Amino acid sequence: MRELTFCIRKTLGLIVLCTFSGVWSLAQDRQPGDSAFHSRKHLDTFPFLVDSAEVTLRIKNLNPYFSLHVDSSLAYKLEINKDQSKYYWFLRNPPVGLRINKDNGLLTFKAEKSYFLSGKLKYDYQYRVSVGVQNLERASDHIDTSFYITFYNTDIVQSKVKPTVNSTLVIDEGDTVAFKVQCENGNFPIETITFFANMPLKGVTLVKKCDDDFIWSPPFDFVKESDPGKERTVILSFVGANKFMVRDTAQVKLVVKDALNYPLTVEDYKLTVNVINSYVLRLKYTFLQLDRGVKKTKSTRTTFDITGSTTALTGSILSSSSSANSQSIGKVMPSVGVSLVPVKEAIAPQKVTEQNQASGIRTAIKRLEYMVSDNALVGERDPDIARKTNKLKEELKQIQVQLVDIPIEISSDMSEKELNQYFNSPKVNKKYRTKK
Repeated sequence: MRELTFCIRKTLGLIVLCTFSGVWSLAQDRQPGDSAFHSRKHLDTFPFLVDSAEVTLRIKNLNPYFSLHVDSSLAYKLEINKDQSKYYWFLRNPPVGLRINKDNGLLTFKAEKSYFLSGKLKYDYQYRVSVGVQNLERASDHIDTSFYITFYNTDIVQSKVKPTVNSTLVIDEGDTVAFKVQCENGNFPIETITFFANMPLKGVTLVKKCDDDFIWSPPFDFVKESDPGKERTVILSFVGANKFMVRDTAQVKLVVKDALNYPLTVEDYKLTVNVINSYVLRLKYTFLQLDRGVKKTKSTRTTFDITGSTTALTGSILSSSSSANSQSIGKVMPSVGVSLVPVKEAIAPQKVTEQNQASGIRTAIKRLEYMVSDNALVGERDPDIARKTNKLKEELKQIQVQLVDIPIEISSDMSEKELNQYFNSPKVNKKYRTKK
């Protein structure tokens, strides 16, 4: 009985298992025939391309910035979201050398160095390039956009200091040297300039940055007597540095030559002329005193000559009227003639020495006045001012030596105008002129 029950249970279990297996197989067979499932599976597995007027045209891989260095190449293909065979590519205002393939949108560029050396392209400058794509069949189906391209140089260009003068300058003492210190900028511009010289300089305008002016005037005592060739060399150094402290040095050699100190020499000339004029006035007053003494002697002798002539004439008349007394004729005439001559020389002797001294002083005055007039300055920058000053000093010294024995009057009660009037009067000129 138990064995029968076990067999029945086993048979029922097999039947149930077979039933469920058939239902599962039937479900698997019906699943591929579902149209909705089949459609969803097709869409996920095989994407289709949409190319219609309703879809907006756009460039899928546009790069807004390009950076290229010298001697490099660029090859970049632009893509759109539609069939490219129906579209046309073009560029507006492209830099020299940049091209695009009108059929497939391939950008190509070769940054040759000759473009930059000729000035057609610039470094570190953003070129804005307009790119467009146009449908060949529909004019309304197009897009215009832009991108930037910049070129940079991999070579290191050093900034330099450039003064606006030659490396060697020759100047004289008292002159002013002035020039501008410019900078030739490279990759990194010069920010500061340091100035120094091989010797201390006074009154120098310092140069601290580009385009500053260097101004200096060497004094007249700058060149020493011990300097060879009466000149001194000054080395000016201008050291420029950028923010990375990369330096560049420019040197200017100044050759300062010994020169005449015109302001001081002009003052010396004026002082010499004033001394000569003062000395001439003293000589004129001395001449006045000597000439007056000679004039008084001449007046006395003239008066005495007139009196003696009257006495002699009276004696002759008396002797001729008293002809009866023949013995008195020999007594009167000889006595009068013998007594007149010695008395005249004794009372008013001739002042030959004073007259000669007056003539010498007058000659010296005329000579000094002529020398002052002949050595007058043409201007404050007269190149012969030193020679003229020395000539006047030498002439004054010679005149003073010649008149060393003549007492020169230092005081006068006459003005300069009165002395000049007396000295240049016609009577004096007639009296002391040279006689043939």
